[in-house]
Amino acid sequence: MQNRHKRKQQHELKRQNNKKSAETISNTKEEEPFPSHARPTPDECRAIRDSLLAFHGFPQEFARYRKQRPYLITLQDKEESSHLINNCDEKNDNGVKVEDEEEEEEEEESVLDGLVKTVLSQNTTEVNSQRAFLNLKSAFPTWENVLAAESKFVENAIRCGGLAPTKAACIRNILSSLMEKKGRLCLEHLRDLSVAEIKAELSHFKGIGPKTVACVLMFNLQKDDFPVDTHVFEIAKAIGWVPPVADRNKSYLHLNHCIPKELKFDLNCLLYTHGKLCRKCTKKSGSQQRKETLHDSCPLLKYCDKLS
Repeated sequence: MQNRHKRKQQHELKRQNNKKSAETISNTKEEEPFPSHARPTPDECRAIRDSLLAFHGFPQEFARYRKQRPYLITLQDKEESSHLINNCDEKNDNGVKVEDEEEEEEEEESVLDGLVKTVLSQNTTEVNSQRAFLNLKSAFPTWENVLAAESKFVENAIRCGGLAPTKAACIRNILSSLMEKKGRLCLEHLRDLSVAEIKAELSHFKGIGPKTVACVLMFNLQKDDFPVDTHVFEIAKAIGWVPPVADRNKSYLHLNHCIPKELKFDLNCLLYTHGKLCRKCTKKSGSQQRKETLHDSCPLLKYCDKLS
């Protein structure tokens, strides 16, 4: 009895030490990289959030995750923004009103499903990554099946999403590491951890970087984080929210410090969507053509003009 009590105390002490260690590492890595760069201000964040909501409506692809948020706007925002928020489901992500679209009840996505979905979304289109995930789940109904399968069969299932060997190796590494450390293929325990602990644990998986971790935090764990993908990064640079010398990792740290937590989710989803649809505000050239935004205009151009 005494030995069991002693082991329990040792386990709790180890858990507390790991938590302190994770928080120390997180704080060290996440110091504000641009303390003298005062933008974005909370007012700017709110104004752009509302402009993009009015322009696009809320992106339907993120609607299911939005409903899981414990809060979306502060009391200060409610009066000025509630009409936009309440009407956001009436438009699709091209800003076109959806008439009488029936909402289907969707099963809550597991944390592990969300992590694998994010891995599959790297360097490909949303359509292809979704198809790859559905193919994977169809070929292998359980994650135990994926772990037991030969790599070539996993690669074949996700090939439509591109980089199949790399992504298959990453997914199988996550599963084998989980089985080795936890004895089961599940990440639901992350829901009870702090942000620092979650970042430390997910970062241990080979091939999982800050953007993937941030996406899991925001979409699957309902934490106030702000992932910076290519679209968000380009717009942040174009409107002067980060200095010209900023890279994506430093932009992630800076924007997470500056953007009010109650605005992070909506603003991130809207900037991502706008970055996909608009080629005006970032003036990006190249072989990949983007769709023109509605009415051949861009609500962010006035912010870009300030930098000219």
